Amino acid sequence: MTAARSRCRDEATTARRVDVRPVAAAAVLLLLAAAWSVLWTADLSAPLVLGFACGPVALVFATLAVHRVAVDPTQPEPARRFWRSVRLAGALALAGGVIDTVGVALDAPPPRELPGLSPLAASPMLVALVVLLAAVLRLPPRPRSRGHWAQLLLDGVTILLGAALIFWHFALAPAIDAGSAPTAVATALVGLAGLLALTALSKVLLAAAAPVGAGALRLLAASLVIAGTAPAAMLMLGVPGQLLGGVSALPAVALCGAAAAVCGQRAARRPSAGTTTVVTRRTYSLLPYGALAAAGALLVAVTAGELSRSGQVVVAGAVAVTAAVVARQVVGLRDNARLLRSVRRHQARLEYQAHHDALTQLANRTMLTARLAQALAERGGVAVLLIDLDDFKTVNDTLGHAVGDEMLVAVADRLRLAIDPGDLAARLGGDEFAVLVRDADPARADEVATRILAGLAAPVTASGHQLLVQASIGVAPAGPGDGPDEVLRNADIAMYAAKENGKASWSRFAPEMRQEIVEHVRLGGELHEALERDQLYLEYQPIVDLDTRRLVGAEALVRWRHPEQGLIPPGQFIPVAERTGLIVPLGRWVLRQACRQLAAWRDEYGTSALYTVGVNVAARQLGEPGFTGDVAAALRDAGLAPHRLVIEVTESSVLNARQVLKTLHELHRLGVKLALDDFGTRQSSLGLLRAFPVDILKLDKSFVDGIEDGQDDERLAVAAAVAQMAAALRLDAVAEGIESAAQVERLRPLGYRLGQGFHLARPLAAERVAELLVESDFSLAGPETTP
Repeated sequence: MTAARSRCRDEATTARRVDVRPVAAAAVLLLLAAAWSVLWTADLSAPLVLGFACGPVALVFATLAVHRVAVDPTQPEPARRFWRSVRLAGALALAGGVIDTVGVALDAPPPRELPGLSPLAASPMLVALVVLLAAVLRLPPRPRSRGHWAQLLLDGVTILLGAALIFWHFALAPAIDAGSAPTAVATALVGLAGLLALTALSKVLLAAAAPVGAGALRLLAASLVIAGTAPAAMLMLGVPGQLLGGVSALPAVALCGAAAAVCGQRAARRPSAGTTTVVTRRTYSLLPYGALAAAGALLVAVTAGELSRSGQVVVAGAVAVTAAVVARQVVGLRDNARLLRSVRRHQARLEYQAHHDALTQLANRTMLTARLAQALAERGGVAVLLIDLDDFKTVNDTLGHAVGDEMLVAVADRLRLAIDPGDLAARLGGDEFAVLVRDADPARADEVATRILAGLAAPVTASGHQLLVQASIGVAPAGPGDGPDEVLRNADIAMYAAKENGKASWSRFAPEMRQEIVEHVRLGGELHEALERDQLYLEYQPIVDLDTRRLVGAEALVRWRHPEQGLIPPGQFIPVAERTGLIVPLGRWVLRQACRQLAAWRDEYGTSALYTVGVNVAARQLGEPGFTGDVAAALRDAGLAPHRLVIEVTESSVLNARQVLKTLHELHRLGVKLALDDFGTRQSSLGLLRAFPVDILKLDKSFVDGIEDGQDDERLAVAAAVAQMAAALRLDAVAEGIESAAQVERLRPLGYRLGQGFHLARPLAAERVAELLVESDFSLAGPETTP
């Protein structure tokens, strides 16, 4: 329901953006022309120029409407080319209307007489009809079999012969009998215009509607019929026909043209499956029977007074038999049409499902790729935005897939609102979305990415849960010679770069990123091998009692000595581990090694051993349902008491993640100590203390730097506030990043008993820590009563 409401809202927004004022103006002018016709017929005073001027003015509005759709950047190039031809036809018809109106004003025909259409005015109108016919004939036809084409050809011949027969009897034959060559030529030209209109109408009814739109084609077909048959009506129906053709035809043509332009704009901006929409053939299939009926009626009328009674009965009987056969065919045609409509509805449903995501109703990967290939072929500016929701797996694992699905639908709704008409939003699968930005320069693509992030900023409500949505967006403008796969691959690379920059951000693709991602893929494969081949090891940075300078604990830090590249910094391989999922087995290995090492120190050095060991844990690990079991197994295998292990997590890893908080509460109940690392770097730090079962606060290094001279009042105030908060909540406070004795002297009076940093000790190998324990004979910070 939410998606349906969003689609309705989007279509309403699109409708508001399409200017319908030309349609309204043309409709008003048509009503004025009809009113003038009534006044003139009623023998009231009605200036001729007023009636005839309605047509050119209406054509001005129609041509403006067509011009807008012809230059609309959201239209594909084939559609713009078609509408440019329609614009030319409108301009030619306008020229003919102006010439005709000026002629009426200058000639001043006798009262109660309507002037005929002059050859000078008729010429541009006939050329306009030819131009419009040429544009229609260039529309792509539906794929058909040879037999089907033969059937359509016979239908067309039947329609044209029937129309030609009627025109001959009522218009051309009387003109020839009158002996006036100019009249006969003019009548023949009028007939030619009508036949051209019928030919164009046949093409419209058989053409594929894409990329113009079915509604636009139907309205253009109506304008063709009016333009082509109005002159014939003037010849065959006398004064009423002259009134219809001379005054109301042009405003009616203009109204249909303006409405067709509006339909064309809406068709381009409304999301669709990107497949060929077909104008129904039912109307065209009935036309041959109409032509046959008209020819039969004409036959009866012509022969009624010339044949004997027996001949009249034979003719009438033949017509009746033919009518019965036609009626039978029409009934069968209706049944076939009903079946075809059912098949087409089913086919349209299948086509929609093949090109749209079932959950969000956005376009799917197939449609996105097809639209991207089309946009690249048109050589316009194109960009693709690849959007990946940050930490969506946590929502699924914690709250269930139903809540996750609601969240995805809400994200899809916000994407629809964030993009511009003519752009395309798609869901590629899982929590990955994409946006195709057409006619885009880099600045516009960046602006769309920023707008999407802003649209996702507000929390989403799903089954009563308030969920914060964050996304990483990769922006990839298409370069010369790029294909769809390459553009999507570049967007994927840029998206991963955004994730590495801290998530909840966007990054534009640069060629050097490709080498970086290749390097990351290589590094990920080698890291997997490193886990299996014992290339990893741990170092331990001591945590020191600032008063006694005794070692009380250590933080375990993983290191990788590559057999060829040497020591690889953690800043290079940890992000790769997080992105590839290797952080889970890597973290499990660190946890086991650290517990075993602390147990070994305890067994060898007794009370001189370190009291605790800290292990950094990523959000991805905490989101794993079995993480608590991994911790319990590591403690059990090492024979270590739970309170000897400290799990260190950052503020960012526990914000807005229910599964993480659940895991932390399980660890707290297990007896493991929990440390909040880098404390003070996020705005919601204080709120975390109410929900997070924390035992230790680790003051971030950024608040330790620069306090040694006592001049940085802001950092000193934060450091003092954190220490006071920890004391009030009976938590241990650890100052990180201590690099000088002056910093130690500033921190101790503030209430910091524990600290770590290069001034106290750099990260050390396990053997070096053991040497320090032997050399210093440090005692424990507290008694140990359990193993």
